[in-house]
Amino acid sequence: MANRWAVWVFLLSFSTFNGFSQAHADNGGRTITLDVVVTDKSGKAISGLQQQDFTIHEDKKPQNITAFEAVQGVDPKSGPPVEIILLMDDVNTKILRVAYEQEQVKKFLQRDGGHLSRPVMLAFLSDKGITTDNEPILDGNALVADLDRNPPSLRTVNRRTQGVYGAGDQLQISINALDQLITAEAAKPGRKLVIWISPGWPYLTGPRIELSSKDQLNLFNEIVKISESLRKGDMTIYSVDPLGTSDAVGVQTTYYENFTKGVKKPSQAQFGDLALQAIAVQSGGRVLSGGNDIAGEIATSAADASNYYVLKFEGAPADGPNEYHTLDVKIGKPGLKALTLTGYYARPGP
Repeated sequence: MANRWAVWVFLLSFSTFNGFSQAHADNGGRTITLDVVVTDKSGKAISGLQQQDFTIHEDKKPQNITAFEAVQGVDPKSGPPVEIILLMDDVNTKILRVAYEQEQVKKFLQRDGGHLSRPVMLAFLSDKGITTDNEPILDGNALVADLDRNPPSLRTVNRRTQGVYGAGDQLQISINALDQLITAEAAKPGRKLVIWISPGWPYLTGPRIELSSKDQLNLFNEIVKISESLRKGDMTIYSVDPLGTSDAVGVQTTYYENFTKGVKKPSQAQFGDLALQAIAVQSGGRVLSGGNDIAGEIATSAADASNYYVLKFEGAPADGPNEYHTLDVKIGKPGLKALTLTGYYARPGP
């Protein structure tokens, strides 16, 4: 069993990692840009803060903030460009829950009479990968009409067999789809919020899954690629679990917390480091699960596109390739928390 998994890891990593060094090469600069959402204890985004309210720590050392901007308001014509991608995951969501997921997406799109505060694009994940039906638009009613014409349940083809090999297929399809989405969207100007409506894909992490050092290196390369591609593409991942209260005590809802601190070297790499929820936390997004108001959770995620802060600082030089640097943004007011990038991979250079 362990050898079969090792071969699978190598094939997955090779197919997705090949060519990364050219497509996502470092531009030589060390300026790090952070999109920061500040929330209170209830999770509500907070506006009205000033630069002096923020402190950035890199590897526990304070850094000077070189630029600051507060993005507030729902006027899509003001501030930097921002778009929202609503991705409905039919590969990892139980088929009986897909219809409910669709109804909740429609409920969100029809809020405020269908007038969206930021442009929204619909995306769908099936066994064939990610497909999209529109460019980002502000008309929620038009998106609902599109959903009615093409329900997501009809897009899913040949759902994979269950069991350990089915789980492997699910993970491979999901990671390939994430790569596909990054490639398609990262080059666009402005910030992108990807609200991935899914319980997440299989972790495939445990004592029965043994990885060779070569396999771990390939897996580490994939982790680095996704992390850097999201950062440079100004993309934030949000994980919204459509299973609601039926998944409130499931392993998926908390196990990801073991993989949110970042991977510093190949020998630490595990499949769990590619969990949807772990990637969401590390990118500065939210993980929302355990409730049946999926439309409300989508709305909470989408609201972050209209209320956040942009901070810049000069990152520390790296001693070697793919050196992981932890980040921590503190708010100088009690009861407030910052959602932002938790770390990044640096390379030597000026």
